[in-house]
Amino acid sequence: MSGILFEVTVIICFAALISIIFRFLKQPPILAYILTGIIIGPFGQLQLQNHADLRMMAQFGITLLLFMLGLELKLKDLRSIGSTAFFIGIPQIILTAALGYFISFLLGFSLISSFYIAVALSFSSTIIIVKLLSAKKDLQSLYGKISIGMLLIQDFFAVFVLIFLSVFNKGSQELLLTQHLALIIVKAILLFAFVIFLSKKVFPLILDKLARSEETLILFSLAWVLGLSALVSSQIIGFSIEIGGFLAGVALANSKENFQIIARVRALQDFFITIFFVVLGMEAATGDLGKVLVPALIFSVFVILGKPLIIMIIMGLFGHRKRTSLLTGIHMAQISEFSLIIIFLGSKLGHVTNDIVILMTTVGLVTFAASTYMSTHANSFYKHTKNYLGIFEIGKIREGKEESEGLDDLSDHVALIGANRMGSGILDALLEEGEKVIVVDFDPDIIKDLKEKGVISIFGDISDIDIQQRLQLHRAKLVISTVSDVDDNILLIDGLHHTKNLPALSVRQAGERQVSAKIIVVAQDFDDAKKLYDAGADYVVIPHIIGGKHLAKMIKENTLDKIDGRKSSKDFMRLG
Repeated sequence: MSGILFEVTVIICFAALISIIFRFLKQPPILAYILTGIIIGPFGQLQLQNHADLRMMAQFGITLLLFMLGLELKLKDLRSIGSTAFFIGIPQIILTAALGYFISFLLGFSLISSFYIAVALSFSSTIIIVKLLSAKKDLQSLYGKISIGMLLIQDFFAVFVLIFLSVFNKGSQELLLTQHLALIIVKAILLFAFVIFLSKKVFPLILDKLARSEETLILFSLAWVLGLSALVSSQIIGFSIEIGGFLAGVALANSKENFQIIARVRALQDFFITIFFVVLGMEAATGDLGKVLVPALIFSVFVILGKPLIIMIIMGLFGHRKRTSLLTGIHMAQISEFSLIIIFLGSKLGHVTNDIVILMTTVGLVTFAASTYMSTHANSFYKHTKNYLGIFEIGKIREGKEESEGLDDLSDHVALIGANRMGSGILDALLEEGEKVIVVDFDPDIIKDLKEKGVISIFGDISDIDIQQRLQLHRAKLVISTVSDVDDNILLIDGLHHTKNLPALSVRQAGERQVSAKIIVVAQDFDDAKKLYDAGADYVVIPHIIGGKHLAKMIKENTLDKIDGRKSSKDFMRLG
């Protein structure tokens, strides 16, 4: 086998083996890839023979990663993240970067190195957080939505940082002058305007024609991202190749075929991004870790403890409860893959030394592992610390404290947790029956719409005991939760027992129903349903099972010909 082919084979085989081990340890694959580079670096000669080729492949991986980001982050997503994530995300980036810069300067790093370190510390990992939230089925929770919104803001900031850095000349150690910065802004505005025009007027038409052949569609997409990256990185424009990848993704994001492109390109991106993280590990292994070990530990502690504290303080000022603030902070307690990309770019430009690459790679390893463990046990951590977290509820509590008529002297009412998708249909049915319904949801837009319709509603997370008490669940006749998170539903069931001042354990031991309200909850599978029945639920809905049974009943009773297409269309649009 030729040199580069042999080296890539060794990298992929080692990465696959270590990834399998890390999967059993419930650690993110990024750790496995970096560790692969650390293992290979000292023992092989990869860093001496074909290192330039491997770095080129790594750069291709970064370009595809940003291409995928552009495809997934449509421009309309800026409106959907809401003011909450915006006003929390911006101060978090500024405060984290400022404190990171101050710590770096105290540790004796140069001004330019401190700048790179501060920027890298301010971002969190989109890949890791989304995977953790997905595994816990918390993407639709209140703290999950806030976390995703903050990540979206961070990703855009990271892209702008990459644009800013990409116009430095190699070896430059001084910031751009005002006129150069103005030129960057003008170029960026013109380039973004051109890409937005293509995304709205040109590419939707082209991709509709190309979508008839999937191979042609994917080949065109790759040709577009590579061609635009080459143009953007040319001397005429002067930005980096990675920025070209991001803009290429934005240009295709408004097309109906963007998800089809994402599905086909993701495997190619995963392959090359694996090379990127392995190369990072190799470069870290060739340096002297002892020189940066103490700063790496200090920065790791700052990210693991300091960043969550910053987020909790900001969220407390904006009226969020301690549980939402804590869970959001814990899940953001790591640096980002973009942090490593920025350091990688700084090294390529000659702004930072290899010691800084080793430093931030080590911080990445430590924070990736620690945040994964903390996120997995976040609910348990909250239970043991909730009595001490009241100091973070600094401002006037907004979450679950809206003034709503009808919240006093509630009795014989129905509490509906979650009014989106399944919940909206249940709400319509309850209102048609004339029931008095109280809704809790963590989507401010849904709460606003419900209040305009005159429906009594509260913004917040039902797992919060205070919100449960405001609903007076012990006096309700029916509690329905359409939230599929098992832990939240178990907390809800236990909360119902606690409102009667009865320990949950004694209730279960007695085997008696001590709560007057009937409890209906949702589960995603049979294992979750069993946990909820054991906790005390009266009925557990498994959506795909219920849907299958309902369709089977319609077939058996020969009622398919009675389906109203117009009504079905309205239901479909509501689900969408």
